[in-house]
Amino acid sequence: MISARFRDLVHYLREWAKLESSPMRFLPPPESLMPENEDLQRFHEHRIAMLESMTGPAIALPTRYPDGYFVPRHSHSRAQLLCASQGVVLVTTDAGRWMIPSDHAMWIPAGVEHSVAILGDVFMRSIYISVDAISGVPNYLHVVGLTDLMRCLIIDATSHDSIPAPESRDGLVIELILRDLHTLPEYPLGLPFPSDPRLQKLCRDFVKKPSSRATIDEWADRMAMSRRSFTRHFQRETGVSLSVWRQQACLFAAVPRLSEGEPVTSVALDLGYDSVSAFTTMFRRMLGVPPKFYQPRLDVAPFERSDKAAFG
Repeated sequence: MISARFRDLVHYLREWAKLESSPMRFLPPPESLMPENEDLQRFHEHRIAMLESMTGPAIALPTRYPDGYFVPRHSHSRAQLLCASQGVVLVTTDAGRWMIPSDHAMWIPAGVEHSVAILGDVFMRSIYISVDAISGVPNYLHVVGLTDLMRCLIIDATSHDSIPAPESRDGLVIELILRDLHTLPEYPLGLPFPSDPRLQKLCRDFVKKPSSRATIDEWADRMAMSRRSFTRHFQRETGVSLSVWRQQACLFAAVPRLSEGEPVTSVALDLGYDSVSAFTTMFRRMLGVPPKFYQPRLDVAPFERSDKAAFG
């Protein structure tokens, strides 16, 4: 038996995009409409089943998730471009973890099992794409920055609750999204985990308490390996150097704290950086924007704030 509240939730999620007065503003729904986790979980299961039965090159769907919500492990027969309009989304797979801050997106290839954790109040817009419609997009998990054009196209595409006809105006919006996917700049917001149990433990311990001061020699000693052997082993297991992996882990720790309003200085020092400027330099080099970009601003809506940052 489907509860009245669940039916209301389905209607709310279908109608939500229509309530946005401007494509460049995000207006939160009334507190009375915030879904309960149990209802949202049932809705998510319903959506997965619905996606499997739908046809067409791409399906665009919006979803509002409350802080702390967790989407259990699942997969889709379509590839997914998962976009966060605000808040931070963490995606976990067998290969590692990926972080999707606001105004970024993650490419999840078809068939990849993943779970999703929500940090902060998140409004998610996803484009589910048929494998046959994908061209020029790398077939691996990765996070991309959204250009101004792509952001506007995704907002527009998720503002409709039906699949558009190919030659219609809305169908052309979907086509432009598909044609432009390969141009999105990739960002190092993935955190690959090794399969070696000993090295995996070191990585998990580091994630619990990340520090910029961790050195190759320290990790090599704990693995009872020479520096050269450890460097090769780590690169082979994760696909990146320890230096890059360490910086990515620090970003994983920093962005959620910044998005909650914690001062840049306290985050930088807690992660072991000698100065705020050193932390800011690393942050800007990795993400293209300074740390303060991810801090909340009460006077500016998320989409307005994000338009002032340059991606790509």
